[in-house]
Amino acid sequence: MCGIVGWLDFTRDLRGEQGVLDAMTDTMALRGPDDRGTWLGPHTGLGHRRLAVIDVAGGAQPMTATSAAHGDPVVLVYSGEVYNFRELRAQLSGLGHHFATRSDTEVVLRAYQEWGAGCVERFNGMFAFAVWDADREELLLARDRLGIKPLYYAPRPGGVLFASEPKGILANPAFESSVSIDALPILFNPRFALPGETAINGMHEVKPGHLVKIDRRGCHEYPYWRLVSREHTDDLRTTVGTVRELLEDIVERQLIADVPRASMLSGGLDSSAIAALAARSLARSGEGPLLTYSVRFDGEEEHFRSTQLRPERDAPYAAMVAEHIGSEHVEVVLKARDVAEAIPQARHARDLPSIGQFDTSMLLMFAALRERSTVALSGEAADEVFGGYPWFHDDGTVWREKFPWLGDAPQLTDYLTADARAALRPDAQTADRYATLRAQVPRLAGEDGLNARMREVLFFSLHGPLLMLLDRKDRMSMAVSLEVRVPFCDHRLLEYVWNVPWEMKVADGREKSLLRMAVQDLLPDPVLYRPKSAYPAMHDPEHDVAIRDAARALLDDSASPLRDLLDPVALRELAGSDSRTMTHAGTAHMLIPVVELDVWLRDQGLTIS
Repeated sequence: MCGIVGWLDFTRDLRGEQGVLDAMTDTMALRGPDDRGTWLGPHTGLGHRRLAVIDVAGGAQPMTATSAAHGDPVVLVYSGEVYNFRELRAQLSGLGHHFATRSDTEVVLRAYQEWGAGCVERFNGMFAFAVWDADREELLLARDRLGIKPLYYAPRPGGVLFASEPKGILANPAFESSVSIDALPILFNPRFALPGETAINGMHEVKPGHLVKIDRRGCHEYPYWRLVSREHTDDLRTTVGTVRELLEDIVERQLIADVPRASMLSGGLDSSAIAALAARSLARSGEGPLLTYSVRFDGEEEHFRSTQLRPERDAPYAAMVAEHIGSEHVEVVLKARDVAEAIPQARHARDLPSIGQFDTSMLLMFAALRERSTVALSGEAADEVFGGYPWFHDDGTVWREKFPWLGDAPQLTDYLTADARAALRPDAQTADRYATLRAQVPRLAGEDGLNARMREVLFFSLHGPLLMLLDRKDRMSMAVSLEVRVPFCDHRLLEYVWNVPWEMKVADGREKSLLRMAVQDLLPDPVLYRPKSAYPAMHDPEHDVAIRDAARALLDDSASPLRDLLDPVALRELAGSDSRTMTHAGTAHMLIPVVELDVWLRDQGLTIS
């Protein structure tokens, strides 16, 4: 895992801009503490910071080759992992390519030389990379199919700026940051963002499964992968067996590394399944025991409050699984003070408004994990792939004409002033986003009723909500130079499960039936049949009071960039309530985005116009 940046400008000679390129590159230092490199040509500058995972001694970047046609440079900066690099290396060797390293980076470079932009269709992995092809005078940006690894870009007159994180682009004086009132919904709730959309004017993300080509004619984006709906012909037994075979192969591939590995373990079905498969794989190869990690809040035994999304504490189940699979388990215990003190670090990692305690607790867990490992496996995305969240199983949220993942909670745009709402028209904007995504759902001819609707519901969750979770995991892990791999995001698994009918996905009468059946021999029954419980929330009373007080305070602060946009009566009423919803642990949870957005705008010197 690494951090990449770059600058293309056909109207200027950039060879005198080493200082700016260095500044952009060094914003990625936490993503890549092991090595640093830049490449500067007449119109192109590329920078790279490396976290060495495979071929630690080799694999330095930017990596260069020469074109077969005229001997011009082909230069790669790359972040991520291609898990099938060994098979591709053998194939490319058979086609006459010679390799100087054992790294997957060189496989990506040679694959581009052999197959051009079409090389991405052959990659199994999580990646974001850029290739400058001087012979073609073309810059290629590519992002993995599900958007596990981030890649931002900002088109400029005559070229483009790009980086793994917004801070890389913001370090270039040619880009000026600004936000408009239209961005408020995704600033309050990033799940609303459509693929490729950011809150910063003029800045975009490369969409998952897409390429962006930049040449003298401008920027051109197009997809190389999308979900396809087709009839599922396997019976239940075959389907469960196929899911198990895929998971075993995926975990086996994602354990490949030349550095220490670990696994996150909450005690839920998803992370427990991955940890159990990883422990088995390591045992077969004579390695182990697997190192596992979970997070617990000090005092949660006293303060925990059950909600629909978080009905139970994780700690007892994590300990049960660790004992069952024989892992060496580390419980990271956090005090409210620890979480509060880490918020500035989480904010810096984000570049955009943080989500408070949910960012910082993950950051601190990753920091503890990084003390002994460089790579960790995560159970993220199983709920989106297999249908695990409560809103997948509630008729009220499934059938209404809005995003089911909103649950039953109010939206923060409900607390804007009448003038701000009139300017923003949030209800119409939300309806437009819903209609836009719904129109993109790949349909199956003849499918109707619940199966057709659940295809839509799953599609919605695979976009904004999943991308938000993956973005959080990337930012918080890379802030401590940790690579987190996400087995449930393997595109082969998604492509298969996507077409399994809904009645088979709930074959045992509850959420994630296929996953439960596929791993039933690996886990104890209390974990197999445990209700879905999301990433833990901190229920510390002092923390909740601090968030409520901060929300009230900004209403009285004339310097607050949000003060004139918020309805003071409505927001004070919310801050004084005690509301738990399908998606929120309490009122303080709902207010975090308001508080964090206010801080972010002040820190960035921005106003909403």
